[in-house]
Parts: sequence; structure tokens; C-alpha cells
Amino acid sequence: MLNQKGCARNLLQKIFFFSCQNSLHSLSNCRNLSRVFIQRRAYVDVYMDWKKDTYFESIESIHRSIELKPIIALKNCMVSASPQDYCIPISAVSKRGLELGIPFKVARFLRKYPSFFEEFEGPKYNLPWFKLTPTAIQLDKEEREVYEEHKNDIVDRLKKLIVMSVGERKVLPLKVIQGLQWYLGLPDEFLRHPERNLDGHFRIVEMGDGLKGLAVGSNGNDGVMMSILQQNAMKKGVYAGGEREAIAFPLFPSKGLRLKRKISDWMNEFQRLPYVSPYEDSSDLKMDSDLSEKRVVGILHELLGLFVEHAAERKRLLCLRKCLGLPQKVHKAFERHPHMFYLSLRNKTCTVILKEAYREKSAIEAHPIANVRKKYINLMKESEIIQKKRRVNNRATKNEFNVNMKDLDCMDDDTTENLDLVNWSTCYFILLLLITVLFEVELALLHSECSGYVHLQLAS
Repeated sequence: MLNQKGCARNLLQKIFFFSCQNSLHSLSNCRNLSRVFIQRRAYVDVYMDWKKDTYFESIESIHRSIELKPIIALKNCMVSASPQDYCIPISAVSKRGLELGIPFKVARFLRKYPSFFEEFEGPKYNLPWFKLTPTAIQLDKEEREVYEEHKNDIVDRLKKLIVMSVGERKVLPLKVIQGLQWYLGLPDEFLRHPERNLDGHFRIVEMGDGLKGLAVGSNGNDGVMMSILQQNAMKKGVYAGGEREAIAFPLFPSKGLRLKRKISDWMNEFQRLPYVSPYEDSSDLKMDSDLSEKRVVGILHELLGLFVEHAAERKRLLCLRKCLGLPQKVHKAFERHPHMFYLSLRNKTCTVILKEAYREKSAIEAHPIANVRKKYINLMKESEIIQKKRRVNNRATKNEFNVNMKDLDCMDDDTTENLDLVNWSTCYFILLLLITVLFEVELALLHSECSGYVHLQLAS
């Protein structure tokens, strides 16, 4: 009996112990759930309406670069094919339209820009040939001089982009760099012949599956890199050079763009967060935290600061998502921070513009090749003027041809006026005849209906 009582007591103690443990576990779960609930309720879902800014919509160096890019590609083809004469037959580029980014026939595209390309008859089979104009040749030489003088600066920009990549190896695929070649301002020969242009700053790395990448070489390791934001903060005296200090992004609100009270409060707290440099390791950050969002914004700010026009198509930036360790919905960073980035919807695409580069030009150093591209755009405008003059001359020749035909027919102004009067009178007479015929038909129909009604009445 005593043994049975002891076993019962032990059993009751175990049941009581497990029940207490389960209750404590449930309480802890409730606390965790309450914490999650509080975090979700404290999160500010920032949504801001898009506001059009006429200043950023009118920057020609950004919005006309889509039109300029195939022109420069054709110019480089002519220079590489014949470096002395700068001329090629149309057959050499007629089937390379997709490769050069030309949306229609190459011959039509070349004739559209007479200030760049001159057409002449070839030596054989009377085929059309095209050559560069003297102004285009001069600009090409100036562009090559800029590449030679500022080669170190262009190499440093590419080096910074590679160092921003995630992973211990710090490698970017060559395909990705080729897709950003226009924005980085790299010459065509740089990636076509990497052995001649690397000069120990970079090295080619096998990434697997036949994919080659570019990594920083032994001569390119110059120590810790500082971002543009850190350099400007150090000049202003608000940054001491420490790791993850609080640095605020420069804001440039557009006219008429007002933020709600809770959004402005969130923005102030966001500015007080520590700044994570895009060149340092950030594997310890949580993906869904405000600190990781500040790192993403810092990467986009630094990336656009390295580009020639400090702007790029949004789809091009999304291609860097995996290489730079950006989240899947990185495009929301542009929408959540309209005081730093402007989204333009011109040219049937979405272009991201860094506001700081145009509102505070002394903060970000201009790219060496940017001035040459502005000269190319001015030369593009001359093509529009030449085409307008040609249209006016064609109209004048057509008018002269019409006058001569009148003289041949011996028709004076009086005779033409009389002919016009005769034509109008005949038209008027024909209309009267039609009206009278229709009226008689209507009367005949009414007469037949009335007679039929009378016959029905008589029969009834």
C-alpha cells in the first residue's frame, strides 16, 4: 500500500511539473507573439505619390543618351574598320542592327544623322558607303584623348564596382560589366582586349559553367575604400572616419512633394541610423531591418555616383541584385526615398536619377567623359537642323515644278477661278436633282399606302 501511495505521489508530481512547464512555454510564446505584433504595428509602410519634376525631365544628357548610344557604336565600328579613312560599306553593318541597338534599318539610321555620317557611292557595284564627317572625327579624337588622360580615374570607378560585390572573392561577371559599359564610360577596346588594358589592376577569374569574371588584381589593392558620402561628410566635419557612424543622406525634395507626419518622423529616424559602407562586410545585418535598408540606399547612391550621367535605367540596376547582395524588391528603395532619387518615365522606360549630382554639383565629381557626350548631343541637334533645311528645299522645288506645269497648260488665274465656279454649280445642280427624286419617291410610297388602306376599308 505504501509503495502504491508513493508511486501515485510521483505521478502527480510529474503531471504537475509538465503542466507548469507547458504553461511557462505557452507564456513565452505569447510574449514572442506580442513582440512580433508590436514590431509589425510599429513598421511604417512608406508609400509616396510620384511627382513630376520638369528640371529632371529636361536633362538632355540623360534622356538623349538612348539615341546617342547606337550612334557611338556605329562610329566605333567605322573607326575600328578603317582607322585612316573612317568609312565602311553599308554591307558591313547592315545585318548588325540588333547588336548595335538600332530599332530599324541601319541605312535609314545612318541617313537620319547627316552631321555624323556622309553618304557616297562606293568604288564597286555602286553600293552606298558611309564615312564620318570632319566634326565627328574631331570629337572621336577628343574622346580618345580623354580616355588616355583619365584612364586611372575610369579604372578606379570599375574597381569600386567590383569591390562592392558580395563574397570573399570580390568578382563580377564580364557579362554584367559589359551591360554597364555605357554607364561606366569604358572604351570598347577595354573589354575586347582585356590583356592589353588590365595592366595588373584586374585579373580574369573562372566562375564556373564557362562564365568568366573580373576581379581586382594585386596592383589594385590600395587599402580601405571610402564612399562618396563618407568623403563629403569628412569634408564637412560630420564624420570622423570610424566604422558605422551615423551619416545622414543629403535630401533634395521636389516642388509640391510633401510628406505625411508619420513618414517624415520615420525619415528622421532613418537618417540617425549608422551608415554601412558599400565596401565593407554586411553579412551580420538582418534583411528586414531599417539598417539593412540604409545599406541598400547607400549602395544605390554610390553606384549612381560612379556612372557617367549619375543616372541609369532601372532594369539595368536590377541586374546587379545578386552580385551586390541586394534584396528582391530593391526597386522599392527608389519609391521610399524620393528626396534622393528621381524616377523619370520618358523614352518608354524608367530611368533613375541621383538628385544630389544635379542639385549640389560640387558634392559629386563629374565623370571625365560626360563633357564629350554633351558635345556629341549638340552634334545630333545639327542633324535635325540639316534635315529641316532639306525638307524646306524639297517643298520649294515641288512648288516650282507646279508653277511650270501651269505655264505649260497655259492656264491663268481667271480661268482657274471660272473652272472652280463651274464645278461648284454642277455639284449644286446634281444635289437638287437628288433631292427632287427622293421627294417624288416618298410621295409615291405614301400614295400606295393610302390606296391600300382605302381598299381594305371597302372590303370590310
